[in-house]
Amino acid sequence: MGEKATPAVYKRYICSFADCSASYNKNWKLQAHLCKHTGERPFPCTVEGCGKGFVTLFHLTRHSMTHTGEKPCKCDAPDCDLSFTTMTNLRKHYQRAHLSPSLIYECYFADCGQTFKKHNQLKLHQYIHTNQQPFKCNHEGCDKSFSSPSRLKRHEKVHAGYPCQKDSSCSFVGKTWTEYMKHLAASHSEPTICDVCNRKFKNKTHLKDHKRTHEVERVVYKCPRDGCDRTYTKKFGLQSHILSFHEDSRPFACGHPGCGKTFAMKQSLDRHANTHDPEKKKMKKPRPKKSLASRLSGYNPKKLSKTPKSASELGKLPPDGPPDTATAMQNLSIK
Repeated sequence: MGEKATPAVYKRYICSFADCSASYNKNWKLQAHLCKHTGERPFPCTVEGCGKGFVTLFHLTRHSMTHTGEKPCKCDAPDCDLSFTTMTNLRKHYQRAHLSPSLIYECYFADCGQTFKKHNQLKLHQYIHTNQQPFKCNHEGCDKSFSSPSRLKRHEKVHAGYPCQKDSSCSFVGKTWTEYMKHLAASHSEPTICDVCNRKFKNKTHLKDHKRTHEVERVVYKCPRDGCDRTYTKKFGLQSHILSFHEDSRPFACGHPGCGKTFAMKQSLDRHANTHDPEKKKMKKPRPKKSLASRLSGYNPKKLSKTPKSASELGKLPPDGPPDTATAMQNLSIK
């Protein structure tokens, strides 16, 4: 008797969307595929604040483990205590780490020779040589395609954007994550107030930095370079000092016409850029300049301009008004 013929696998479940030739041998695979066309995510994550959805129950179950930290698939190789969320990931780990730890996949194209730990990485890399871009955008009217799933996913955000989820009445959709975060900070962040002096700040980070000014014992960062006794209340200040003063490194240059200032830290450049923005200049309240006499004596005419409420407050006023510079200098020399 001859060998039994291998039965053909009929793919009975065919995608009905135009220009799509995908077909599957199981219905659930077709249903998951259709979600790519419709954008549906029938299996949403129920964890508060997550908002992610998935096309199959398997993907949802695997995602749920990122919230619980559960990794039920443990590696039983000697001296290995790693665990994984799925058996597929465990098998891949076992193959790479324990069965073929030295296995590498090398690109066979001329003058390349790049190596990869995973076959899929090699396959994606070779699309660069063949100029293939098999991952196509399914958005209506978009004919772009990409060489890897990650690049396609990043591109799809251009169509989907980042809709505001802070307020149901807000229709803002950010083109990028950075744009979305800036919108949240500008439109939905509640001002934080210092419980000591009642000053308002845009966010908790700025408030935390400010509250250090009220501490009796303030943490200072001393410059570790020999012969330098400079100290700073923020680590950022110390880093900027070392780079600009000791290392003479100022790689961040202002691109505003006619400016040309350089900075050691990008944050300093960003802060400086606001000086060229007329809108942000309007928002910033100018601080009145103190006279030399005020700085030397500690006299603040703004605070004393209010009518005193009691006789005790009257005693705080200088008998002849604010001291002049000469008087202030004389008082300091007496001390």
